[in-house]
Amino acid sequence: MALAPKLQQKQAQGLTMTPQLQQAIKLLAMTNLELQLFVEEQLESNPLLERGTGTENRRGEETPEIKPDEGSAQELQLSEVSSAAIEALDVAADVLEPESSPSELPSTGGDIDWSKAGSGGSFNASSGYDKLANTTAEKTLKQHLSEQLAMAFSSDTERMIGAYLIDQVDENGYLQTDLTEMTHRLGLKDGQIEEVLKTLQGFEPSGVMARSLSECLALQLRDQNRLDPPMQALLDNLELLARHDLDTLASVCSLDREALGAYIKRLKALAPKPGLAYGSDVAQAVEPDVFVRGRPDGGWSVELNAETLPRVLVNARYYTEVCSASQDEDVKTYMTECAQNASWLVKSLDQRARTILKVASEIVRQQDGFFAYGVNHLRPLTLKTIAEAIDMHESTVSRVTSQKYMATSRGLFELKYFFSTSIASVDGGEAHSAESVKNKIKILISEETSPQTVMSDEKIVRLLRDQGIDLARRTVAKYREMLGIPSSVQRRRILKNK
Repeated sequence: MALAPKLQQKQAQGLTMTPQLQQAIKLLAMTNLELQLFVEEQLESNPLLERGTGTENRRGEETPEIKPDEGSAQELQLSEVSSAAIEALDVAADVLEPESSPSELPSTGGDIDWSKAGSGGSFNASSGYDKLANTTAEKTLKQHLSEQLAMAFSSDTERMIGAYLIDQVDENGYLQTDLTEMTHRLGLKDGQIEEVLKTLQGFEPSGVMARSLSECLALQLRDQNRLDPPMQALLDNLELLARHDLDTLASVCSLDREALGAYIKRLKALAPKPGLAYGSDVAQAVEPDVFVRGRPDGGWSVELNAETLPRVLVNARYYTEVCSASQDEDVKTYMTECAQNASWLVKSLDQRARTILKVASEIVRQQDGFFAYGVNHLRPLTLKTIAEAIDMHESTVSRVTSQKYMATSRGLFELKYFFSTSIASVDGGEAHSAESVKNKIKILISEETSPQTVMSDEKIVRLLRDQGIDLARRTVAKYREMLGIPSSVQRRRILKNK
């Protein structure tokens, strides 16, 4: 059989990930802060983009109702796009029309189809959230240490080493670096860094620049002249204290139980994280992307946070003037590319906002019991369930729910919080959410008041089974550890030593 080159036509369907679609997907995954920075860059680089002021004309639109599912714990009526959200979206989508248009803005090629891109109480939304509540303008720990550094050393080399060490301090005040590795990296002599560190550990606040909890506490006790041998033995065996094994700890420290209690009380008066007395380097407030408010009729209203939506416009008038006045084809080509990019950005921002709102509305519909009655009524929910309900790809829903936040009357939650694995019911009825089961375990353990009432994981399994929850003992242990709750042995010791 002879081999020869030949041409052949073939039809096939496929998804082409154009640069515009890639940008739209990228925008969808961005946080509101990242989105604002990205839009600022586009405003600087594209002459046709302008910042919207929020006073442009907006088109009216009927607000569709989302009908509640039958058998819901509470009638659920959601506005898919509230009036405030419509205003924010329309500002982002508006295009300033030119007075005369000899040449129109180039088309961007249609809407964004998120369904295929993946394969690649009450709450006042206008006044109920203070975005400055989590911010701070206090002096940071590193600034405070740097001020002391200037007066502590006379040698430029020692000041350089000290500045480097201060840069490695975390917000708790602990030193996060390996001194041996640092010695080799900076080409210093053995012991040179240790001498500088010894001086830095005398800075305020007391206990700063420590490399471990025991060293941090020892520095504070040394400043108080209270670091005696029994206390040092106590610091060397903090794991026994964590396990509340006081009998062994008293023997190690050569103290009786009464004297050990006094030492532990002295220890508890210290600051395990001295750096927290100062502000952190960056204290950004978490701003919600979506607000959920109770409606007078008992339903829920979902709306976007208009303050986090960038408002951008395309200046079609400027595009027309430049293209009409210039005969240079390179200029026209450049302006056409700018117009296409600007139009696509406006459309991507609009679609991103609508997609977030659509996903958030479906989450509220699925988890209406949580908003009405609390965490015990969280239902099992997966990304696939939401994706099928709103006819989108599962990975699109994953991008939308990552680092996006919902402000509710019960607090501020990341959208991913509402997704939970399913725990089977004993009688084959409706499954339980893992989050609600964790909360039930937490409540059961919180009712322990004495060593005699402490429950083993096996007993918790039996109590949950009485409530219709089918759970294995190892799963109870896993959930307990995730909640930071000690074992029954440790809890019994804690209650015994109270």
